[in-house]
Amino acid sequence: MLEAEKIDVFYGDVQALWGVSFSVVAGEIVTLVGSNGAGKTTTLRAISGLLKPTSGVIRFMGQEIQSLPPHQIVERGIAHIPEGRKLWPWMTVVENLELGAYTKEARRQKKESIAWAFALFPRLRERRNQLAGTLSGGEQQMLAIARGLMSRPKLLMFDEPSLGLAPLLVAEVFRVICEINTQGVTVLLIEQNLHHALRIADRAYVLETGRVALQGRGQELLENDYIKTAYLGL
Repeated sequence: MLEAEKIDVFYGDVQALWGVSFSVVAGEIVTLVGSNGAGKTTTLRAISGLLKPTSGVIRFMGQEIQSLPPHQIVERGIAHIPEGRKLWPWMTVVENLELGAYTKEARRQKKESIAWAFALFPRLRERRNQLAGTLSGGEQQMLAIARGLMSRPKLLMFDEPSLGLAPLLVAEVFRVICEINTQGVTVLLIEQNLHHALRIADRAYVLETGRVALQGRGQELLENDYIKTAYLGL
């Protein structure tokens, strides 16, 4: 479904990604893990068109997308839930959801998509007319995920969905990610919580200083001695 092949990305004169290659097969949960500054967010921003690789190729459904603007990438079927949620705080829950139905096809299915979002997150139904900025952190993350689903993506990309959440809410977020995946949405997940991320991932890639350092099945990496020592403190 998604292939990144030897992509390099720069911020000005500073190189952030060095020949990064990975793939996501339809139906999978694939996670990119690593420490702060490893290049995880940069990778998602390159896929969603917010950054342009200086070299390399990104293919989605067999078509090159690295030169497309972000709105066309959304239309192809990729949604990006950014770190920090990036909601419209002075708009209601429903208004935030409606703005997520950006594409022509998504607008036709807006009513059904809102019903889907409320089925996944019953609390959002209760808060439907509440301003997004007045929601709790956990509720805001639920809304960010639900807004991403409104575009009816084939691939949903999460950037640090558990950041700043209490442990019980972290577990709920990962449960919902798995539920979304079982309903036919392929997932690319960035997460610093390696234990949770690797536990649900079909496959995983470890980024270190802008390069892919390790890759494998999620459970295999969870049991890898280097991962245990360097990232899990075991």
